[in-house]
Amino acid sequence: MSAVLPFPAAQIEALAKLLGEYGTGTDISRVLQDCGLVDSSGESTKWRRLYWVFRDSQEQYKCANHVMDFIQSFVAPVRFVGKNQEFETCRSQLNAILAFSGLTYDSDGTFRQCEPAHTLDEGEERLHTIQSKFRARRIHPEVLKYCRTELLQDNYFHAVFEAAKGLAQRIRDMSGVQTDGSKLVDRVFLGSCPILAINSLQTETEHSEQRGFAELLKGCFEAIRNPLAHEPKILWDGEDDAADCLSLISLLHRRLDDCVPTHPGGSL
Repeated sequence: MSAVLPFPAAQIEALAKLLGEYGTGTDISRVLQDCGLVDSSGESTKWRRLYWVFRDSQEQYKCANHVMDFIQSFVAPVRFVGKNQEFETCRSQLNAILAFSGLTYDSDGTFRQCEPAHTLDEGEERLHTIQSKFRARRIHPEVLKYCRTELLQDNYFHAVFEAAKGLAQRIRDMSGVQTDGSKLVDRVFLGSCPILAINSLQTETEHSEQRGFAELLKGCFEAIRNPLAHEPKILWDGEDDAADCLSLISLLHRRLDDCVPTHPGGSL
């Protein structure tokens, strides 16, 4: 392939962050050496190392070809023997980034040129898989507000993570309480004087419904958001889990739609 124009800094950062998730620091060092790329970044974080190596390479050679050589070696199909789904996930996310430079990385480990993408709207087709999972579901607009970009990149792991964080942020915005997780839910929805209520709280049944909703919220944070913050992305099962998790978060947002402050002048 002839000389490829250097990637913009934002694109370099996106590539570095993605590739840093698919190998160890040792893997990165080995491939950098094989590609003749020198790491003088002084960084220890994987993606930051790659970011500065890629930037330095483009400044030195005035093209992105050495970056592409690294990608081709690092995401070589042979490295993913027995891990086909992981390879396809990586390749899909990689192509979402490369599309803005008119490049595609094929399943045989080679690059080809394509029509460049200019806007995120041109990447709408990248939602087709997740949309098919949602065909019979109602996805709340507040979910897409926080994770639309990740879904456009087929990045389901981070889409769910961002959607769960967005759920907590909406509760903070509605209540004015600036804490997180179970403490946030307890302060806003539980106790003798909750800040927000999903019903009139006039009967024991309604109090029970309020408590149940609070437990669902806490369960969402504890079972979805917290594990995602700590477990490796490689353990994520992909679009099926994402569809189920985002449907649950959508349900919780719909209940928040009906919430009212329990005190005059309360936040909403």
